Amino acid sequence: MKVLSKLALATAVSAVLSLTVSAADLTPLNSDTEPDRIDWTQLQEKFGEVPQAKAGTRIGGVSKTLTNEYWRTLGEGYSSAAQKYGVQVSYLAAANEDDQLGQLSIAETMITEGYSALLASPQSDANLQAAFDEAAQKNIPFINVNDAVMPLTRYYVGCVQRDNGVRVANWFIKNCPEGGKVAVIEGQPGVYAAKQRTDGFTATISASGKFEVVASVPANWSREQAYNAATNILQRTPDLLGFYVNNDGMALGVVEAVKAAGRLGKTLVFGTDGISDAYNSIKNGELSGTVDSFPLLTGQVSMEVALRILGGQDLPRVISTPQALITKDNAEKFQVKDPDALLKALAEEE
Repeated sequence: MKVLSKLALATAVSAVLSLTVSAADLTPLNSDTEPDRIDWTQLQEKFGEVPQAKAGTRIGGVSKTLTNEYWRTLGEGYSSAAQKYGVQVSYLAAANEDDQLGQLSIAETMITEGYSALLASPQSDANLQAAFDEAAQKNIPFINVNDAVMPLTRYYVGCVQRDNGVRVANWFIKNCPEGGKVAVIEGQPGVYAAKQRTDGFTATISASGKFEVVASVPANWSREQAYNAATNILQRTPDLLGFYVNNDGMALGVVEAVKAAGRLGKTLVFGTDGISDAYNSIKNGELSGTVDSFPLLTGQVSMEVALRILGGQDLPRVISTPQALITKDNAEKFQVKDPDALLKALAEEE
């Protein structure tokens, strides 16, 4: 009988413990402020190389939707990292962004089919909790990847959601010193990311004392609903200085409303996510800016995190990924897919 070394035994025990944590063992997670965290750039320095995956390792990706480019790009990140590390990945999404039961069914099916780990982006903060509990009982790592946050998830990979709104607010404060009236188009009510983005913007810009938030209304991640909401706000407040919008799809709808009202160049519009259509709109002088959270890189990091957990590494609860405010001044520099080029661009922004 082969005797395990103390180090090997400790690693094995750590791996088992990290995989068998259930919701009952966890405190509610605020991914923006959780102290048990690490920046994605520090993973290799602290934990070494990504462990070699076992033959037949299959990772399941559970997306919110594939109609939004952000989530398609996240899936591309999963796929490129899976190819790099020699594992299989399946990336599936519900019929639409409101199909919470459909998304839960996908996650539960992947668990039943014996996937090695799940990378899941819940539609709400609660709809995949049952799948997490089931995965924990079967020792299957379940990693919450952006942007809704399950309060009782074991691992979370993503950016600081509140900072999305804070960065836009700080841009207004710096570049519009006279202040003015602004509005927020929110995402889905009750979702962590929407709440944090909205509060980050509203609290920061209000604290300056020069801006008035005249409206903050949900549009449920819908471009059409965002267009209608923005149209109504502009009719009531024709001298509106700007909008902060919780994602880019909605922001592009707001841009159309601004154009229809004859306010292009007068009413500024900032989105969130960094999809290619947002970059193109910024370069064309329509969308004022976006906060890019780099979904391709986030997907790659998430896959790496899954393989590190499967390899027995005891990672912090939150692995934070980067974000940057994009305007016409830096759009060209940040519209890159190479991680080294992105690191360079991020370093130059600091």
